[in-house]
Amino acid sequence: MPRVVDIPANGPPVVRTAGDERLEPPEPGLLRWIDIEKPNAELLETLREPFHLHPLAIEDCLTFGQRPKLEEYPGHLFVVIHQLVLGDAAVDGNEIHAFLSPGVLITVHVEPCMELGRVVERIAHDDTVHSRGIGFVYYLIADQVSSANDDVLMCLADAIEDIESELFGGKEPALPRLFSLKRSLSAARRFLSPQRDLFAGLTKLQHRALTDRTALYFRDVYDKVVRANESIEASRDLASNVLDAYFSQMSQRTNDIMRRLTALSAVFLPLTFITGFFGQNFHMLPFGSHGLMWFVIALCAALPVTMVYWFYRSRWL
Repeated sequence: MPRVVDIPANGPPVVRTAGDERLEPPEPGLLRWIDIEKPNAELLETLREPFHLHPLAIEDCLTFGQRPKLEEYPGHLFVVIHQLVLGDAAVDGNEIHAFLSPGVLITVHVEPCMELGRVVERIAHDDTVHSRGIGFVYYLIADQVSSANDDVLMCLADAIEDIESELFGGKEPALPRLFSLKRSLSAARRFLSPQRDLFAGLTKLQHRALTDRTALYFRDVYDKVVRANESIEASRDLASNVLDAYFSQMSQRTNDIMRRLTALSAVFLPLTFITGFFGQNFHMLPFGSHGLMWFVIALCAALPVTMVYWFYRSRWL
């Protein structure tokens, strides 16, 4: 069901309604925000003529899976941004489509978005919103979404640091979790990287729905998006370093095991020769005396001890 928020010129209180009654251009001096969750073609078609929405923008609005973009049509802007959603398996993106025209903002999304509710509460207690224009309302939405994205990226970075602590603390790290985090970071970069250019364009775009004062606010959102992309790259580098360190530890552990096995084989190699030589089934074998037998037994006992001591002094063990 559509939700409509009207912002009068004389400040709060704003008028909030739900339903299809106020899906029309606002009266002069009134700002109107229409929020649509789980849209359908019939509902968006009813908005096309009253608000002069372009058919291509309507078509894009019905096709979720869009990359972040900013498109300018006669009379309105069409903007697509993504909010990161931290799921059980990986990060997903909640698309928020928006139409901006003078005095009117229409937002369209499929999944519930708590950030939009926070914006409604913000403008309900701020009597300066109307004077700043409808572009400022969209700035508040973009700012809330960017802050939510920062929280998700911080959770991903903390999870990678926990795996790093487990690795260097002697514990076996959860590799499936690490690979899942790397996939989440790749998805986050795919969602947020285009938004950097999007908000850079909003800071410079000359449009009737935006004012020069609003462009300054979008510059702040642009800085947040740039920091978010830098955070993604830093987390990706950290995840790769943790993975490299894990494989390095595994290789070192394998080398230690092979070194010990090789030393053990070297210890028993002379014993194998001695016992093999004197254990041959030949009559009249030379050196056949009891004294030689005890010498060989002593040699078999002393040789392993001597070799182990030598390996230890040479730091081969």
